[in-house]
Amino acid sequence: MSEQLPPTHECNPAKTPATADAMPRRSFHLAVIYICNAIMGLALAVPTILYLFVPPRMRKQSAFVDAGDVSQLPVGTPVEMSFQQSRVDGWRALTEKRTAWVVKTAENNVVAYGPQCTHLGCAYHWEEGTKQFVCPCHASYFSIQGAVLAGPAPRPLDRYVTKIQDNRLHIGPLKVSEEAKG
Repeated sequence: MSEQLPPTHECNPAKTPATADAMPRRSFHLAVIYICNAIMGLALAVPTILYLFVPPRMRKQSAFVDAGDVSQLPVGTPVEMSFQQSRVDGWRALTEKRTAWVVKTAENNVVAYGPQCTHLGCAYHWEEGTKQFVCPCHASYFSIQGAVLAGPAPRPLDRYVTKIQDNRLHIGPLKVSEEAKG
């Protein structure tokens, strides 16, 4: 018995349905994959380049905060004033309650001291009887001008930058005093 094999057909270019201009299926799929990869690469590269080479826009906030009316402050007597200050912590905007010891020295001249002792950051208070700022924790004493009178405090009281507009006290950043106790 002889086995018959099916007839083999020769590849005749005249009978194939694909023309010379048509793209084979495999080449088309590769082109689609390359295009998708290029789009994904651009989608990742553009934000990365912007992050690395474009400086961020800083949110300009006013450095001064309205602390209150100074027309009713007595001259030469410290008053503790509270005010609200906003700041940005990462992505959160926080509003914090702050205080300052405010002394009206003359008409439209005001000094605002930070509320912490310059020794270890304890809260101090005004003693009317002795006319001094007193830190009860470590017995530091300060004059009404903020100078160290006695105790372990290494420098005078820190001061806020202040300005007055329309009888309103505007408090700016806290400036650390650099004078050493002599």
